[in-house]
Amino acid sequence: MQREVLWRKEARIVMMLANALEVTPVRALKLFYSTKMHQLLIDERSGMQLWSDGDIVDSLLGELREQ
Repeated sequence: MQREVLWRKEARIVMMLANALEVTPVRALKLFYSTKMHQLLIDERSGMQLWSDGDIVDSLLGELREQ
């Protein structure tokens, strides 16, 4: 996936995460970067780039609950 497309996807995910957690976008970005899901998203071999933004956010929320 082209990097620019992935950046836009990450931005949408971070904003959705901020809304779901009721935190600032900056806080959501820090949380996002600290997750395993972020690592999978940037790994082209994982196929996670094809997941919907909502499914990724749901998985992120689950991961954050486990921490």
